[in-house]
Formats: sequence, C-alpha cells, structure tokens
Amino acid sequence: MPAAFPSRPPSDASRASAHPAAGFWDRMAARYAARPVEDPAAYAMKLDMMSDLLRDRPGSQVVEIGCGTGSTALTLAPHADRIRAADVSAAMIEIARDKARDIDPEKLSFEVAAFEDLAVAEGSQDMVMAHSLLHLLERRDAAIAAAHRWLRPGGVFVSSTPCLSEVAPWLRLVAPLARAAGLFPPALGFFTEAELVGALKAHGFEIERRFRPDTRAATFLVARKPA
Repeated sequence: MPAAFPSRPPSDASRASAHPAAGFWDRMAARYAARPVEDPAAYAMKLDMMSDLLRDRPGSQVVEIGCGTGSTALTLAPHADRIRAADVSAAMIEIARDKARDIDPEKLSFEVAAFEDLAVAEGSQDMVMAHSLLHLLERRDAAIAAAHRWLRPGGVFVSSTPCLSEVAPWLRLVAPLARAAGLFPPALGFFTEAELVGALKAHGFEIERRFRPDTRAATFLVARKPA
C-alpha cells in the first residue's frame, strides 16, 4: 500500500504568502481565534457525529483542508490514528500549532498549504474534512474531486458550508466593493444547498447525512465514497 503522505511538504516559509487568500486570513487570524463559536449546540452535534464516524473506523487517517486555527482537528484527534490539517494562512497555522504543542505531531500535524499542494496518496484516507471552506474556494469542485481521490472506498468527506445563495444572497451585491477594500477574501462562491449536494453526487459521493439547524445556518454534510 502506498504511503498516505508520500513526500515531505515544502517548508512553511516557501508557502506562507503563495496563496492569493493567505494575506487576508493572516490578517484575520487573531480575531478569528478569539471569536466564539456562533452556535455551540450545533457545533457540538457536528463534533459528536464526526467522533462517531471515526470510532466506527479504528485507526482512521484524516486530512482536513482549510483547518483555520485547528479547533476541530484538536477535538477529534483522540478518535483518529492521525490527522493532518492544512490551511493557506501561516498565522492560523501558528495558532493551531501552539494549541497542539502537547500533542504528538505524528498524531496531529499542521502545515501551511492549499489543498492543491497536499501530497496525499490516492485511496489512503478514512475521512477528509472541509469546514467553512468550500464557499471560499475558486476551485470548489477540484477540492471535492481531491477529497474523493484521497478517500478509501467507504471513507467520508465531511463538510460544513454556508450556502450563500440561500443564507446571505445580499452579499453578492456588496462583495466587489468589500473585496476591493480588503474586507472580504479574494474568493466568495454563491451556490445553494441543492447545488452543493449536486456537485458532491457528480463527483461520485453518496449523501449519508445532512444537518442544518435553521435556514441561516451552514449545511453540514457527510458524503460517503461508495465501498
């Protein structure tokens, strides 16, 4: 079986400012880390569902893309054999590493990388996570395709995504000016929940679980790669 992570990634220094969104999220990192969870009860339910999925697959290998300051990966680490978490923001990763300083880096590691830059062997992962990320990608469908490629048969792609065409359609009107002023990230995708589900199915996933506590909330999806 090929190694799950076949090559040593480039240094953080070489990646720190390579991604178009890195500067924006570097500026936001401290504020993002200090911001309380918007809906603690819903977040706890999502964590419980992901923990259950990992417990059902002992020895799980996990990749998280767009990990931010690492809170989700840190919480799930006891239930996985290894979690490799990545984000384009060096400042976010610095905070995540500080929070994980007492955890064995062979069990939980953080690196500065976009999903396109990750060397992950095909069919090597039990779970791929992308939380509050898919609407921020220029290449959303490429990320979905990468998740499908990395997963073992029976593995799951778990995502939580605000489908902006439904939860905040007005943002489309202000986005160009806000982006020019540096208030919005470079990419902001507008799509409905149905369109997101359709994209997942088009890339070979089966939707196993869907959770959205109210009409303004992000859509939490568990999409399984067929065994």
